[in-house]
Amino acid sequence: MGKIHSIETFGTVDGPGVRFVVFFQGCPMRCQYCHNPDTWNLEDGQDMEASELIERLDRNRAFYQSGGITATGGEPMLQIDFLTELFTKAKEKGIHTCLDTSGIMFPESRQGDFFEKVEKLMTVTDLVMLDIKHIEKEAHEKLTGHSNQNILAFAEYLKEIGKPIWVRHVVVPGITFQEDLLYKLGEYLKTLPNMEKLEVLPYHALGAVKYENLGMDYVLKDTPQLTKQQAKEAEEMIFKGMGKI
Repeated sequence: MGKIHSIETFGTVDGPGVRFVVFFQGCPMRCQYCHNPDTWNLEDGQDMEASELIERLDRNRAFYQSGGITATGGEPMLQIDFLTELFTKAKEKGIHTCLDTSGIMFPESRQGDFFEKVEKLMTVTDLVMLDIKHIEKEAHEKLTGHSNQNILAFAEYLKEIGKPIWVRHVVVPGITFQEDLLYKLGEYLKTLPNMEKLEVLPYHALGAVKYENLGMDYVLKDTPQLTKQQAKEAEEMIFKGMGKI
C-alpha cells in the first residue's frame, strides 16, 4: 500500500512517449520554487495498491506502447518499498519504468538496508530522471533545505551501474540563472556518460496560488519568471561547460 497524491493518465513530459504518471505523496525537500507543496506531507496521500495502479494502466495499454509508467512526486524514493513493488509489477508486464527523483534519499555511504533497497529498485528501473536543483552545496541547502551531497552521490552511483539518466535543471532568475553556475553544472554533466538528455526547465510561478490556498508564504513571489530566450541562453551556458559548443 502506498500514499498517492494523484495520477495523470496521458503524460507527455515525464519520460519518453506517452506515460501513466503516478505522483507519490511525501517529500523531505522544501524547494523554494516547488509547485506541488501539497505533496510534501506523506500522510495527506490516498492509499492505493500497486496492483490497482497497474490495472488502471492496463485498461488503456495501447496508449502507452511508446511510453510506460513514471513515478514522480513528491519524492517517490521516500516510499521505496512500494515504489519497487510498483515497478516490479510493471516490468512483469513488459512496461517501461521511469523514476523522476531528486536523489535526496540516496545513502552517501552506500551501506545499510536502504542502499540494498536502492540496488533492488534499480533492477526494475529503466530510466532515471534526476533533478539537480543547484550545483553548489551551500546554495543548494538554502534553496531546498538540504545539501546536494546525496544527490551527486546518487548521480555517481547511476554512472557506475550504467543506468540511463535524463537530467532536469530548473533555472531561476537570481538563483541559478548565472553563467558561472550553469557552466559549472555543464562541467559536471560532462562527466556523466550515461546521461541521455538534458532538460532545462524555466522557472514559473504557476504554483504560487497553491501556497496561498494552503496559507503558506511563497518565498519567490517577487522573482520574475524565466523567459524562453533566457532558457535558451541558460541551456547554451550549460552546453559550453560540457564542451559541446
